[in-house]
Amino acid sequence: MGGPMRFNSKANLDSSRTRDVGGGGRTGGGSIGLPHVAGGGGVVGVIIAIIYVIIQMQGGGSGGGGLGQAINGSAFTTNSVGLSGSSGSTFDYGTCETGEDANRSDECALVAVENSLTDYWSKQPQVSGHFQPEQAIDVFHGSVQTNGCGNATTDVGPFYCSDDQTIYLDTAFYDTIFKQLGGDATPFVRAYVIAHEYGHHIQDLLGTMGKVRTQQGPDSDSVRLELQADCYAGMWAAAATTVPDSDGNVLIEDLTQQDINHAIGAAKEVGDDYIQQRMGGRVNPEQWTHGSSAEREHWFQTGMNAHDDIKACDTFSARKLG
Repeated sequence: MGGPMRFNSKANLDSSRTRDVGGGGRTGGGSIGLPHVAGGGGVVGVIIAIIYVIIQMQGGGSGGGGLGQAINGSAFTTNSVGLSGSSGSTFDYGTCETGEDANRSDECALVAVENSLTDYWSKQPQVSGHFQPEQAIDVFHGSVQTNGCGNATTDVGPFYCSDDQTIYLDTAFYDTIFKQLGGDATPFVRAYVIAHEYGHHIQDLLGTMGKVRTQQGPDSDSVRLELQADCYAGMWAAAATTVPDSDGNVLIEDLTQQDINHAIGAAKEVGDDYIQQRMGGRVNPEQWTHGSSAEREHWFQTGMNAHDDIKACDTFSARKLG
């Protein structure tokens, strides 16, 4: 697997919530079409992507159109970053049984990280009364049809769908996007991505997504939602080496400062301003949906310093975001 992060070889893994749905994904009862955020009465069928950024290059498009419309104006289209055409054979996640499997396999490492996140959040007193694990992490190849959030491709990046409480991920995304943005998809960077998406699941459980009204702009609800998910990821990261499995075995036994630095660097690389500059456009805060690099770094570190106090991640009450 490479990299300093190590899993406890004695830890037992629960692979029941991680599955490979192949190319095109599974069918479901959701509407077909672009992923969307519904306006008005809160977030309905929301897709929140760790890397997906609404950027209409050179100021094109109008504000307030909703996430579905904005996909057509994203900097992350096939032509700009070449994400489409992802191919990969399906993987049997049922073969992931121990931490040693996670040390040997990126796929099993995903299971171990999901287990750690589930165990961590289930024990947080401010969440426990509402907690239930996400329904699944669906790994797809190229495109996927969700149960409630329409269909999506690798171009969108990892995302969480609240309608089916599922995290969707094409793992080819890691090696493509982070190389495009000048970074590396180290093992803990991969874990940070999943931790961010799991943060959206926690927001869903706590009803925070119902606070989202404004979709774009430096002070928008969308930005506050994303920065809070970064903060939640930081909370887990700070405690990761202490989170046990169901038998009391710590899942992650070795996490270095270098791992943390890589995650902080990844937070910088997915800042709206950084991506706008990297893709050759001008920095336009009015088009931000995830926050600046400095803000994303700030809230990840805020989470790491929160000492399991989820109130420290209240971005919706914060006067300043960075």
